Amino acid sequence: MNMDSDLQIAGDILEVPHLLQPERAHPQTVAEFAGLARSIADDRAQWAPYVEYDATTRWYHRLRTGPGYEVWLLSWVPGQGSGRHDHGVSSGVLTVLEGELTERTERGTRTLAPGSERVFAPGYVHEVVNDSLEPAVSLHVYFPGLTEMPMHESLQAQCAPVAPGVAVA
Repeated sequence: MNMDSDLQIAGDILEVPHLLQPERAHPQTVAEFAGLARSIADDRAQWAPYVEYDATTRWYHRLRTGPGYEVWLLSWVPGQGSGRHDHGVSSGVLTVLEGELTERTERGTRTLAPGSERVFAPGYVHEVVNDSLEPAVSLHVYFPGLTEMPMHESLQAQCAPVAPGVAVA
């Protein structure tokens, strides 16, 4: 029976720095982007001073940029929504910081409370709305940075009732 411990076999990892991964200055994986979103969300001082509310339109502020990514802060007063859209070639992470948002997709509706995080790939179609009676704040990380946001027909319009006697193709 071999009584050698893993440490005896591999050696002390701190004694072999060539085996350690260098710390990256910027996220490069989906998990790292989600971690970036969580770290910003957890540090209120990074985002709270920039929050504003606009009753006429969704308010947004680019909070940070890095190589190939952007971080946006958005505020939503009750009733404001994004419209049904996707993010072109960008993937993303949506994190609710304050309040409550509703996300609608073809698969259904979900309520996003503070701390909720949604990760999505290019082509993911959704609509985000503040259906509550209180303002909301969200953080959005896009990689690569957001260059387009194609709008789509609303789910309600697609499900509109057909008038009696009208042929459907």
